[in-house]
Amino acid sequence: MSATSRHDPVFAAVDLGATSGRVITGRVGPDELVLTEAHRFANTPVRLPDGLRWDVLALFQGMLDGLGAAARTGPVTSVGIDTWAVDYGLLDAEGSLLGVPFHYRDDRNAAAAEEVLAGIGAQELYGVGGLQHLPFNTLFQLAAHRTTAQWPAARTLLLMPDLLVYWLTGSVGAEVTNASTTGLLDARSGRWSEELMERLGLDRSLFPALREPGERAGTLLPHVAGLTGLSASTPVTTVASHDTASAVAAVPATEPGFAYVSCGTWSLAGLELDAPVLSEASRAANFTNERGVDGTVRYLRNIMGMWLLEECRRTWDREGTPTSLAGLLADAARARPFAAVIDPDDPGFLAPGDMPARIDAALARTGQAAPDGPGGYVRCVLESLALAHRRTLREAAELAGCELTWIHLVGGGSRNELLCQWTADATGLPVTAGPAEATALGNVLVQARAHGLIGGLWEMRQLVARTQELRHYSPRGDVRAWDRAAERLDVRV
Repeated sequence: MSATSRHDPVFAAVDLGATSGRVITGRVGPDELVLTEAHRFANTPVRLPDGLRWDVLALFQGMLDGLGAAARTGPVTSVGIDTWAVDYGLLDAEGSLLGVPFHYRDDRNAAAAEEVLAGIGAQELYGVGGLQHLPFNTLFQLAAHRTTAQWPAARTLLLMPDLLVYWLTGSVGAEVTNASTTGLLDARSGRWSEELMERLGLDRSLFPALREPGERAGTLLPHVAGLTGLSASTPVTTVASHDTASAVAAVPATEPGFAYVSCGTWSLAGLELDAPVLSEASRAANFTNERGVDGTVRYLRNIMGMWLLEECRRTWDREGTPTSLAGLLADAARARPFAAVIDPDDPGFLAPGDMPARIDAALARTGQAAPDGPGGYVRCVLESLALAHRRTLREAAELAGCELTWIHLVGGGSRNELLCQWTADATGLPVTAGPAEATALGNVLVQARAHGLIGGLWEMRQLVARTQELRHYSPRGDVRAWDRAAERLDVRV
């Protein structure tokens, strides 16, 4: 990759994940796409007496610090924000935040989900929103929130990236890719479902007007400009604010029939379609239909991803066991293949806590022995994730009537060579791994397109393919060994 020009426009991507946040600058020019990390900061949830919350003020300060660091490198053309999905803040009539936003892993959601489903059937909800059933979907969280003292004062609901955009600009809106994860967006029309809101007893006025990726949200408030050193005229561009939507926009696909796995805390595995799949078979298989860039549909299923490994490491750290990732992966490579496999989507794995103990319990229920040492646990997790990738992509292709030819594995998990190779082995399909920074790249590319520097999705992906470091994995070994491992979990292969 050749050196970038100092005159190429620079875009600041605020990228907030479930465990950390960062501000990354992206320089875009003809055949140039270079990212530089300006600032990284922790995203540490806080457990309060009434539940698990996001420390949103610390996140906002970290974002301001990062934008200040970006400003010190030179002029910034635009700012874009992406975060995780489903969580939100409520504003009162004066635009002030009502309480600290809840974390989607808070245990208040399960009972609320059951209550909603008792009043409106799962089939009806799926027919409107087309969402995978997850107890933390926004509409279930809202059912729980309505019992609090804050609710009567609420006048505006802003999903997390929209809340941060509001604090930067004073402008209120709802970006559509993240809005599609609420369960309240009509999967066919891409508009808010006022009928469903009425059925749920939700005031339509809570939900702002929708914005598409590429729209201008506003410019920086004067005090934000003063705190960061950015010009007050710097635009904040609406990007695909659901981090997975940004990551999928940066999939370097140059071939038809591709599938993707965006692998980080979660593995989001699926297809890019032109229209949603809302069949009863799709609902029963628990697939979601979320919006992507340019009106595309992200047809996918959430899989418990590297969360399993990271929670194992946190437990071992607390116990004083050394957990160098490189060492653990080396031990996993030497461990006995298929000694133990789990279903990553077992609900028992959702909450924070002692993950090795919960893996042991899941294995005991399926008549399997506990792994032998940390390397065995890591091998169990990675082989199980590869099996889950296989199962999910095969089902997606069958339900959508597609034939898969290639898998693109992007995000932090693309750095894990064992997971990439085992995904190729399990599926029998070639895997292209990378870019690891797909979310930030997608964020930057949508900003660059809004400023006329690049064309549509095809041109964006071509630029990623030409400029980013990618690795390729071909299937190897006997796929029947993966079949036998899957059968131990009674998984349809």
